[in-house]
Amino acid sequence: MFSQLTGALVRALLIVVLIATPSLMLPGVPSDTTQIVALVALFAAALTFFEYASTYPGLVEFRDAPPFNRLRFLSLFVTVLILSTIVRGEVMPTTLTTFIEALGSRLGEVIDVPYSPVRLVVLMLPEGMSLKHLMLVRTTAGIAYVISLLTLVFFVVAMRAIGWPNRMGSFNVWINLPTFDPTTGGDVVDRLQRDARFNIALGFLLPFLIPASVKLASLAFSPVTLESPQTLIWTMTAWAFLPASLFMRGIAMGRIAGMIAEKRKRSNAPTNPDLVPA
Repeated sequence: MFSQLTGALVRALLIVVLIATPSLMLPGVPSDTTQIVALVALFAAALTFFEYASTYPGLVEFRDAPPFNRLRFLSLFVTVLILSTIVRGEVMPTTLTTFIEALGSRLGEVIDVPYSPVRLVVLMLPEGMSLKHLMLVRTTAGIAYVISLLTLVFFVVAMRAIGWPNRMGSFNVWINLPTFDPTTGGDVVDRLQRDARFNIALGFLLPFLIPASVKLASLAFSPVTLESPQTLIWTMTAWAFLPASLFMRGIAMGRIAGMIAEKRKRSNAPTNPDLVPA
């Protein structure tokens, strides 16, 4: 029980650090913004603490199936940290910020091909934006998108290498998939496979759909310029992280469906070769 509370407290503190990172790194943050960030960080920390300190499931999926959530948090934190470093370099350049910005600019240039997600992000900005701001948006989008792709690759490799989630022993669907009810809606394997395909498809389409939706919304509302440093950081982070998270969820649910199907085959297989029908 004590170790569970300690782990929940550490996770809550890490969430606070994650949310406060842009405000701590960027110069000249208004006091009102700092107060809002502090309030959001405390709320997220409390939610995380009670989620992981509780014995019963809540909202967080794969709570007892590491390294799923650990990898997602690491990807999110690295994205926020690198984007904050790039934006900080626009005002207070250093050797590190210059290097990261040059690397991100090169990645954004390579990925910025016709109909690519990065190109769509740049095109969703209104006309008349300065070239410097367009380059900054492309750089942050390229970095965030590459980190999301690397996260997916690492998750698939880690899943194969450690046999996730078999190494944990029994996989508790109730704890790790609290929003999934295995007792309703037909066969569990079919539902898991259907949800897996839906999450993978949505994760693939979101990087394209989000810029298109923002561009359409700008026709009726104020256009999104991403000129605010924190807005730029969190928008690019969410744009890259949410699809990758859905991809990981789909891959994980497909893996669990395959485990259940394989277990059914083993339990239904005859143990005596003489009893196999001709």
